[in-house]
Amino acid sequence: MRARRVWAVLLVVVLALAVSAARLDLDDDDDSDVLDELLAIDEEAERGGLDAGGGDGGGAAEAVRRAQSMVLALDNDNARRAVEDHAELLLLGYAPWCERSAQLMPRFAEAAAALRAMGSAVAFAKLDGERYPKAAAAVGVKGFPTVLLFVNGTEHAYHGLHTKDAIVTWVRKKTGAPVIRLQSKDSAEEFLKKDQTFVIGLFKNFEGPEYEEFVKAATTDDEVQFVETSDRSVAKILFPGITSEEQFVGLVKSEPEKFEKFDGEFEEKSILLFVELNKFPLITVFTELNSGKVYSSPIKLQVFTFSEAYDFEDLESMVEEVARAFKTKIMFIYVDTAEENLAKPFLTLYGLESEKKPTVTAFDTSNGAKYLMEADINAKNLREFCLSLLDGTLPPYHKSEPVPQEKGLVEKVVGRTFDSSVLESPQNVFLEVYTPWCVDCEAISKNVEKLAKHFSGLYNLKFSRIDASVNEHPKLKVNNYPTLFIYPAGDKSNPIKVSKKSSVKDMAKLIKEKLQISDMETVAATENVPPAENVKDEL
Repeated sequence: MRARRVWAVLLVVVLALAVSAARLDLDDDDDSDVLDELLAIDEEAERGGLDAGGGDGGGAAEAVRRAQSMVLALDNDNARRAVEDHAELLLLGYAPWCERSAQLMPRFAEAAAALRAMGSAVAFAKLDGERYPKAAAAVGVKGFPTVLLFVNGTEHAYHGLHTKDAIVTWVRKKTGAPVIRLQSKDSAEEFLKKDQTFVIGLFKNFEGPEYEEFVKAATTDDEVQFVETSDRSVAKILFPGITSEEQFVGLVKSEPEKFEKFDGEFEEKSILLFVELNKFPLITVFTELNSGKVYSSPIKLQVFTFSEAYDFEDLESMVEEVARAFKTKIMFIYVDTAEENLAKPFLTLYGLESEKKPTVTAFDTSNGAKYLMEADINAKNLREFCLSLLDGTLPPYHKSEPVPQEKGLVEKVVGRTFDSSVLESPQNVFLEVYTPWCVDCEAISKNVEKLAKHFSGLYNLKFSRIDASVNEHPKLKVNNYPTLFIYPAGDKSNPIKVSKKSSVKDMAKLIKEKLQISDMETVAATENVPPAENVKDEL
């Protein structure tokens, strides 16, 4: 029922935004209370107090109606003109069928109300890109949802989180207000009610080279709100740990590890790096919306915990304690395995897509190396795993099937046996690399089996195959399937690639040529093969 009520409110918002075309001249009424009403709707929905059938639905619709009156409805006739007529225009491009558009619309309306309440001159617009493709193309809407800010006709694309605060912060920064100035205790206490991540700067008289670097950093950063004050008592409300510093920069987050003090050089790059390294919580919950921020983080070593939510409740405090010891050096991320679209692509990299129990892995995003913690998940093992990851002694993980117990005419090679079966084997090795989903692999496999039968009496030559979908090795780099190699006994580091388009006869000829096998040796080898299996005539 709770989910139904929330979606009912969401539907009201979507319909209200989509039904009527708003005026091209925005009214000048005070909209500061619209934001409060919209947020109250969200809070009431969370408590289960709104019903699709009525009750407070009328109040919700009224608040949404007032919010949508701030938003221009664009079409093929007025889209380009709206961009040209407004010095600052924030545009939402959407499609009615797009779920993410529906989720973003109410946040966009909240951002519009918040910015208007702050006195922002930004105009707001929405465009149904499916209904008006010509207009969408004209203003740069290429997918859904798309948020674009036009400042004097120059387009800025928004790639941040789909939240009211994130959108508001980004717009203010792009429209010349990168820093909020707080000079009273009341304004500081009111600001804290927003419960957001922000950077606080304390500077006397707001001048000097250090202050200028602070403002540069605030302007460059697109995500985190920067605030400033020259009053120490105001600064202490925002960051209680301030002592006697003449000038101070700190980061405040809405999590248990709340306060981070900057102690580097007062330079733009140093301040920005400090914010990037510290803005994430001790454990980041991985989502579709923050995935790009995780991948692009300057923290290249990342430890992932995969589990169902109820299992992670038992692990969270332990993981958080370990994460605290590696802060700014290793990013810790939790992925809910119930969210298959998020978890499965990762787990498939390890061949663990069907794994149900909690799993810990790691990535080095600087080189693509991946690691798997195979020990039990506890504080001691996790700490040792992270220490080895940090000092570079942790061996990378490569997928492998279990070691096969039997060997056939064509030997099955797995990741764990690639060294012993191929690279360290005293024999010449003909290797077929395939995948089960490969269209051409079945036909090539039959040809390899024919070759294996033909050369079966040669003790210095063996035929092998490896399923690349479930087996990996650092010295086997293949992107196309099937791929055929000859590994000469005297030079395993330089395998010879065999064209998969070659006929069986041409492959046999190449094997003889490269391995210097005479026809007499081949005939002698095939004499020990039973007549029914002798494929000499086919070659």
